[in-house]
Amino acid sequence: MAQPWRSGKVIRIENETPATRRFWIEVPELPSFDFTPGQFVTLDLPIHEKPSKRWRSYSIASWPDGSNIFELVIVHLNEGAGTTYLFNEVNVGSELIFRGAQGVFTLPDPIEKDIYLVCTGTGIAPFRSMAHHIKLNNIPHKNLYLIFGSRTKADLLYYDELNQLQADLKSFYYLPTLSREQWEGKSGYVHSIYEELCRTKMGSSGELSPAGFYLCGWKNMIDEAKQRITALGYDRKSIHQELYG
Repeated sequence: MAQPWRSGKVIRIENETPATRRFWIEVPELPSFDFTPGQFVTLDLPIHEKPSKRWRSYSIASWPDGSNIFELVIVHLNEGAGTTYLFNEVNVGSELIFRGAQGVFTLPDPIEKDIYLVCTGTGIAPFRSMAHHIKLNNIPHKNLYLIFGSRTKADLLYYDELNQLQADLKSFYYLPTLSREQWEGKSGYVHSIYEELCRTKMGSSGELSPAGFYLCGWKNMIDEAKQRITALGYDRKSIHQELYG
């Protein structure tokens, strides 16, 4: 059953990085905006005559807290009509038409094996939602590895917050890695991080430790990750993806 289109009001906007902006959207017609972490909303933006060319989908970056407010984190694409509109035309008080929440990119219930959350850029949004939801509701879980690839430290979204979450949430590991800059943390691409972790968990005879892989980001990263994860010996059924772009 299709979700209805609703009206949301932008109540707060903040720059997270030079190219990334956070939008808080209130849904006045609802007492609470309920969703499952990992889901997305679709915005209907006034940028084209054809509806299909006006729609832009974004994962929800916040977590269900009983309020009627949700957060989106959006990167400005220079050639993108949707993000150019959001960055140049939308202000506090603006109205946005949206549909959702929708989607099945969600964690299993119960969480009975290690989970690798692998992302680049704003692909971190659904994983931030999942991790905070687990902490807020004290949900039992195995190891959670949030592996976040960025070019530079300045591009790391929610850096201080996720470091603090690692300190507060048992068995949650925040593993940012930079591809274009040397720093105090990990360097290189996301793939070497989960490969190393998976290999350290292999049994003496080479058996794999049960795991689920959630991939969110640009197509090239997801395609390579699927190849590498299956090369480790994991079944494709253990891989879940949310594609951006």
